[in-house]
Amino acid sequence: MANRSYLYSADSIPNETQIPKHIRCISEHNGDIPLAHKLMVGHGTTIVPSMIWNPPIGIAAEYAAGAALLLNLLHAVGKDLEGDPEFAECVARTTAHLEKQQAEYFILETGEIVSMTDADPAASVQHLASRDIPDAVANAEAAIAGQNDTWLAALRTDWQTHFASFYSEALYFSFPN
Repeated sequence: MANRSYLYSADSIPNETQIPKHIRCISEHNGDIPLAHKLMVGHGTTIVPSMIWNPPIGIAAEYAAGAALLLNLLHAVGKDLEGDPEFAECVARTTAHLEKQQAEYFILETGEIVSMTDADPAASVQHLASRDIPDAVANAEAAIAGQNDTWLAALRTDWQTHFASFYSEALYFSFPN
């Protein structure tokens, strides 16, 4: 079985006693937490109880700001990929799915990824929320502003790794409504 990161949307965030009532599936990505997932949970980032696993290894963030950041970065990446129909399809599919599954919050489930090493999962999520995600957001914001062309060029050469996740209304872990 592949280890995946899972991204959902909901109008509330999980707490110690309950998970949100209506959880929408956004995306899953095999093997790591891709840049797209990090950006989508990059504004108002907070560690929350997982909806799937016991430790507090979920990450919640503001949906609108995270979606806007990702879409703006995709636009910047696309400036030199106009002739790539596969990239254009990825952007169109991502945009449509984010519009359809819109909610108040993104919720990133990290359990399968942070459990791949011997490190403490909660400490790994703390590092992700306090370092990796803010660094990704800073790089993206600088690239969008035209101040990080080297990073942007690197994204263009390997855009599938960063942006071509599986977007669907049903993920490996889906929640009944």
